[in-house]
Amino acid sequence: MRGRDVTKAARRRGAANLIRGYRGILVFLFGISGIISVLALTGAFYMLQIYDRALTSGSVPTLLAISILAIGLYFSQGLFDIIRSQILVRIGARLDRRLAPLAHQVAIDMPRFGFSTSEALERGRDVDTVRGFLGSQGPVALFDLPWVPLFVAFVYLLHPWLGALTLGGAFVLAILTIITELMTRRLNEASQKAMIARNAIADSNARNAEIVKAMGFGARAVSRFTRANDEHLGLQTRANDVGGTFGAISRVLRMILQSAVLGLGAFLTIRGELSPGAIIAASVASARALAPIDMAIANWKGVVAARAAFRRLKETVVALAEAEAPMPLPPPSHSLKVENLTIAAPDSGRVLLSEVGFTLSPGQALGVIGPSGGGKTTLARALTGIWPALRGSIRLDDAELGQWDDETLGRHIGYLPQDVALLEGDIQENISRLEPDPDPRRIVDAARAAGVHEMIVRLPDGYHTALGPMGIALSGGQRQRIGLARALYGDPFLVVLDEPNSNLDGEGEAALTAAINAVKARGGIVVVIAHRPSALAAVDLVAVVQNGRMTAFGPKEEIIARPVRVDPDAAETDRKERAPATARVTA
Repeated sequence: MRGRDVTKAARRRGAANLIRGYRGILVFLFGISGIISVLALTGAFYMLQIYDRALTSGSVPTLLAISILAIGLYFSQGLFDIIRSQILVRIGARLDRRLAPLAHQVAIDMPRFGFSTSEALERGRDVDTVRGFLGSQGPVALFDLPWVPLFVAFVYLLHPWLGALTLGGAFVLAILTIITELMTRRLNEASQKAMIARNAIADSNARNAEIVKAMGFGARAVSRFTRANDEHLGLQTRANDVGGTFGAISRVLRMILQSAVLGLGAFLTIRGELSPGAIIAASVASARALAPIDMAIANWKGVVAARAAFRRLKETVVALAEAEAPMPLPPPSHSLKVENLTIAAPDSGRVLLSEVGFTLSPGQALGVIGPSGGGKTTLARALTGIWPALRGSIRLDDAELGQWDDETLGRHIGYLPQDVALLEGDIQENISRLEPDPDPRRIVDAARAAGVHEMIVRLPDGYHTALGPMGIALSGGQRQRIGLARALYGDPFLVVLDEPNSNLDGEGEAALTAAINAVKARGGIVVVIAHRPSALAAVDLVAVVQNGRMTAFGPKEEIIARPVRVDPDAAETDRKERAPATARVTA
């Protein structure tokens, strides 16, 4: 019960933080909308005065005075409308500047919890959706809706029957709005999910374009995308059909109501209960009374989309608010301890690594070997904090990784993943980890440590060579060595290298061995995930990981000399433990 209360309180705080500083602006906009609504009665009053005063008196000066006054009021209404529109646009821009970095921060974090790239980028699209909505007619309709009773009251003052007719029309249109909401809510949610699935396929096809082209299954990849796109289009079409149908019905009803007001007004005039000017005034005012409802129905798709996007952004803010900033700790320098570590795949909850434990001291290098799929890369992701521990802990100087904030921890960790991904930018930006004002000497030192300095300076633009998307301008070996330089930048205490020599030639492997020895010499710790024995040249200890367990650990000479056997009992235990063990982590 208490946990639920804490979550609700966190959500309330998140919502409050999201709209902090905007309440006063919203009250101001509500007031401006009231002024605009009052000024919108200008047309009705003008008609009333023209027919009942200017025409009956035949006075041209009266007609001019009324017309000049009406023009002034129309200009005032337009001015306030411009002010309201510009304020809404600036609120959208202000929200974007505030929320876009938070949304992108969550988008960076989501893939490591099992979400697709498209799902992660959806947070950024949510910001665009809210900003676009604030610049549309949707908010205008919502701000005008509370002032509908003003126009109904004006019509009622002209004649109670006309007021009752206008009120009845407003009620019918309000019911249509509610029905539109109920009928489109699920369709819009399903359409959103289908769009994310379609975008995930498109993203996968784009990232694997070379493979698709080389092996000739582009048509099948397009067909797969087409099926997902058709599902999205089908749901979106149904949602648009519902919204469009009710929008058309509301417009027809509004025209019928306007004609009914004219007809009833004529009847009352014939009976002598209403003046001819009041007929036109009632028609104009009743149309203005129903316009915000009609506009709300026409823009309801945008209202629903913005509301859903805003809800997801609130959840994003809540997720960030719940993460407390840890107390700063001194740089680690004494040990790396892995204690009974169990890791599960974030997307499926399947246990990939179970009950792993070891301790490393400064100046030691550990090689991790074993068959493919045994859990080696999972261990690397856990050691760098990419995947959270299901059970057990990873400690630097006895402090769990969670006691460090990401930026501080990142300065003490160097990581070279199996699939080297370089960022859009130049070489110096990649090596320096996007530091805003990096020390050139540290960049060169990291490049020299990785044995890649000479290669970089031979390039036409040297360290300012643009790499293109995913570092496509370089060969696989060059990307791997620049990735190694990035891992070594700033002399991190813990360096984790996953298959660091998979694309290296003999010269590159010699540079890798020298780099590992250099980290050991300065008192750092290195963990090397390896398939090729040459990557183990500089390690002191070796761990064997297979079937999700560490089956051996000790000095390199002793472990390498042993024949590695798969324990059938351990494999069977592992198979049972690979059942789903944790729910998908949400961001």
